[in-house]
Amino acid sequence: MLKLSWHAISGHLILILGAIFMTAPVWVAFMSSTHSAETLFREGLQAWPGGHFFENYNEVLFVEGGVMKRVTASMMLWNSLLLGIGFAIGKVVISTLAAYAIVYFRFRLATPLFWIIFMTLLLPLEVRIIPSYEVVAGMGLLDTHTGLILPLIASATGTFYFRQFYKSVPEELLEAARLDGANAWQFFIDILIPISKTMIAAILIIMFVVGWNQYLWPLIMTTNEDNYTLVIGIKQIYQVLSEGGELPQFQKAYALTILATLPPVIVVLVFQSWFVKGLVESEK
Repeated sequence: MLKLSWHAISGHLILILGAIFMTAPVWVAFMSSTHSAETLFREGLQAWPGGHFFENYNEVLFVEGGVMKRVTASMMLWNSLLLGIGFAIGKVVISTLAAYAIVYFRFRLATPLFWIIFMTLLLPLEVRIIPSYEVVAGMGLLDTHTGLILPLIASATGTFYFRQFYKSVPEELLEAARLDGANAWQFFIDILIPISKTMIAAILIIMFVVGWNQYLWPLIMTTNEDNYTLVIGIKQIYQVLSEGGELPQFQKAYALTILATLPPVIVVLVFQSWFVKGLVESEK
């Protein structure tokens, strides 16, 4: 009994230390964002709150800045939301349709086509970024939200998960739908999609976070500050800090960093139960 309790205590201790290790940098960044530029320049990072919270965050969110003095954090937040939501929805739509075709339309090349799709995991965006850029430029979609989202929505990972889930659906369900006179589209919309909602939620959460954190593709695709995402904004503000001759506005950089972490954290916390349930169901 004593040995069991020691294991429980040591396990909780490791979890607490891990939580502190993960959250300490975020805490320090948040506390530092509430201080003035003079305090941070003179004393460095802060572990306790300052008196400039509303002033700093109001300036970052609503006062135009950047190289051309025409962009705010609220604009970049909106662009990041569009990218994250469009990225997630696009990948789920494409993945569900591809997996449905591979599993239920039993044509001869279904399995080879699936493995060809799966092999695209070996070609990350960094490898195909130049041809992708040329295609988007040829379509006249540079510096647009469509051009930012469209080349990224194909997902081998999502197709794989939905394929595995659809293969676990009982064959009797398809036969019953046929007896009721349902066509292929009705079976997909009325039966498969409702029973896949937890899986869809899990993939949506993962893809939203991945889309939100995109840096290289938006950096290449956007030249207009009006289309900058928060991740690019953080890089730009640190670049201005390192190159400018004025007092570094580190509090603005930390505030922008905190704002960039909030939406993914909120999404994961709100939909945590759906996320876990979707991943568990995918493993059955």
